[in-house]
Amino acid sequence: MDFGIAGDSALVTASSSGLGLASAIALAEEGANVAICSRDDARLAAAEKRVDQAGRGDVLAVEADITDPDHVKAFVEQTVAEFGGLDHVVTSAGGPPSGPFLDTLERDWYVAYDMLVMSAVWTAKAVQPHLEQSGAGTFVAITSLSVREPVEGLVLSNSVRKAVIGLVKTLSREFAPEIRVNAVLPGAHETARFTELIEQGVERGDLADYEEGLENWAEDIPLNRIGDPRELGDVVAFLSSERSSYVTGVSLPIDGGKLRS
Repeated sequence: MDFGIAGDSALVTASSSGLGLASAIALAEEGANVAICSRDDARLAAAEKRVDQAGRGDVLAVEADITDPDHVKAFVEQTVAEFGGLDHVVTSAGGPPSGPFLDTLERDWYVAYDMLVMSAVWTAKAVQPHLEQSGAGTFVAITSLSVREPVEGLVLSNSVRKAVIGLVKTLSREFAPEIRVNAVLPGAHETARFTELIEQGVERGDLADYEEGLENWAEDIPLNRIGDPRELGDVVAFLSSERSSYVTGVSLPIDGGKLRS
């Protein structure tokens, strides 16, 4: 299926790995020009190469910290200057540390809020005028299944990410009809973050080894497996395309059927 976004311009935050990178690759494969960012030069260069190889559009790689509003604004401005406009935006962010509530420091809450919520707020403010001018503007926020059902040991993610869903639902009305705003709620996908969570569980003694972690995560998923990041990226590309032109304000689980509510 042709998503009809060839030649469009897209920006994906925190996109040097994981679900952000998977989304950037999916958009590039559909022919979009794609801007990516990261705080890590080496990871950014590797991601730029992968996105460039995946598509036929242009790729812009910018070193930026999404917890700094000045960096976010500069990333958006550089993308618009490079591509001559902006049509699609995807917000992604790394996950906060795992652990139970009583082991979480007060400072951890502020850091998690800037990373998960304010990064989306700053991005939305910076891109709104450009998406409005696009005529096909879309904004997709990558959050987590934890906004619907808490995940054990992820108190920061369970609590803080919910604010992004409130933001998405609000913006879907305030930005309409020029800009469609949606969210995706990933379940378990085999990313570096996913691997890190299992390894932390092993270190705490909750798991015997990585293989046990994989089995534990998959046992309550009806499809009986962990997701491939590309499966998330394809949905993001769909929500960014004209094929989803009557979809806005949606929070779509991509979880292999794990969500019970």
